Parts: sequence; structure tokens; C-alpha cells
Amino acid sequence: MISTKRWNDPRDTSDGFRLLVTRYRPRGVPKAKETWDDWWPQLGPSRALHAAVYGKSSAPISFDEYARRYLDEVAHETFRLRALADRATDGESITLLCSSACVDPTRCHRTILARLIMR
Repeated sequence: MISTKRWNDPRDTSDGFRLLVTRYRPRGVPKAKETWDDWWPQLGPSRALHAAVYGKSSAPISFDEYARRYLDEVAHETFRLRALADRATDGESITLLCSSACVDPTRCHRTILARLIMR
């Protein structure tokens, strides 16, 4: 099973392996207060894509464009994607964690990633 949350959402017993999938590590969180078991920044959107979706250097891109470009970026992460898919297939619960500011999971890479892994 694969679920998604923000990194600061309370831990639940059903979360299983909590994986932070952001390019940026949350600021000001000391190692002792991390709420995730591991951090794979390679599964987060690139800095350029992150900037594009927020319109840092031009008009913000659409979510459809963001999703397409994000899938292109993670397509080469086959080892990591397969590892997560295998763990989920073996019955392990995995929770993909994103930014505390990401309040809409339907417009977040963590949901795109969860769907990709479940395929």
C-alpha cells in the first residue's frame, strides 16, 4: 500500500516506511525531529521544475505540464521506483511525504509518484 502525506502530518501506525520525496530538505528541522525514515531527493521535482510551477522566472506552468515534466524527470529513476514497487507488492506500507506547504495532494508530485509506483 502506498499513501501520501505532508512531512509534518502526524505519524500513524499504518504509515509504515515514511519516505520524504522533496528536492529540498525541510529547513529548521533538526535530525532528531525528522518525521521520515529516509529522504530520496531524486524523486522530488528538480529545482528548475519547482521554479517553473511557481512562476519564479516566467508565468507559472499548468499542472498538466508540471505532471508531464515531472514524469519525464523521474523516468530514469527506475531502480528507486522498482524498489518501492517491490516493497509495496510484498505488503509493506509506504507513505510518500512532501512539503508542509503542499496542502492539495491532487496537485502534488507525491500523488503522481504514488500512482506511478503502483503501476
